[in-house]
Amino acid sequence: QVHLVESGGGSVQAGESLRLSCTASGYTVNSACMGWFRQAPGGEREGVATIDKAGNTNYADSVKGRVTVSRDNAKNTLYLDINTLKPEDSAMYYCGASAGIFCFDFGTGYFRYWGQGTQVTVSS
Repeated sequence: QVHLVESGGGSVQAGESLRLSCTASGYTVNSACMGWFRQAPGGEREGVATIDKAGNTNYADSVKGRVTVSRDNAKNTLYLDINTLKPEDSAMYYCGASAGIFCFDFGTGYFRYWGQGTQVTVSS
């Protein structure tokens, strides 16, 4: 059984940084495409970053240059580093895991497993 557990969210000031973590069990983080998504109240879940089996990364235009997705295979953990946080980054952040080795786009239907999310709140 696959479990994804996100952590690292919090309430921060604009301009600060956060590192979000997603620890997996029953799933190997470097075995397939994984991604970070976020959902603001009343909004749809949107893609933030993905990383495929080979380590290729992709970022949403809204966060490009401020975000880095990475993984620690020994800890079986996926990370999302977000720098220069803005109030519009406030959302629940989720990690998703797929069964495919490639990442194609940010379509949520491609990701089979989801964590419970970690809240990020950025004040100005």
